[in-house]
Amino acid sequence: MDNYFSLVFQEILTYFRFIYNLLLMKRKLLSIAALLCFITGAKAQTSYGFKAGATFPKMTASLGSVSVSTESSTSFYLTGYLDAPLANNFSIQPGLSLQGKGGKGLTLIDFEELGNNVKLDLMYLELPVNFVYSIPTGNSGNVFLGAGPYAGLGLSAKAKAENVKIDVGFGDNKLKRFDAGINFLAGYRLSNGFLINGGYGLGLVDMAGGEGGSLKNRVFSIGIGYQL
Repeated sequence: MDNYFSLVFQEILTYFRFIYNLLLMKRKLLSIAALLCFITGAKAQTSYGFKAGATFPKMTASLGSVSVSTESSTSFYLTGYLDAPLANNFSIQPGLSLQGKGGKGLTLIDFEELGNNVKLDLMYLELPVNFVYSIPTGNSGNVFLGAGPYAGLGLSAKAKAENVKIDVGFGDNKLKRFDAGINFLAGYRLSNGFLINGGYGLGLVDMAGGEGGSLKNRVFSIGIGYQL
């Protein structure tokens, strides 16, 4: 009789083990399925875009408690980016951008032949990473607001006054090639993907690198674009 109950108990124990393993396997399969659905959904939601427009850069020079700004000049920008959702109406947008910077009304001591009204044209290749929040406005589209850091590498630096042009360049005893700062952006994206936007770049790196003062980039921009 004892052997009989022992066999029955073993059978019941085996049955419950089977049910437990089945449930455990089911949970693993559900987890895998959920992960695959999440990845698929994320890929489906990830989009790409590009923007282009005009920049109105200037430079701010500071010496002690005194700070002055140059006049704004005119240049352009081209940007390609990826939009990856992080949460509902919130996404991260890493990108690659060609940014025109500089200023007008400079005095370059090293190039006195240009006079006191020099236009400095700088071109940078930048890597912005913006965090963007979208506010739906019905079926027509959404308003978006964003900010994030950027890092840039100077490609060219040229000074111009009237018909005289000089290659200023980057390097020792010249402008620093590396720039970094914070971007701010806002705009409106239509439901068909077309967008209009404005932005402001706040440079945090001293471009002059001298001990007597600092020189930093400031850039306002407007443009249009399209997000796929």
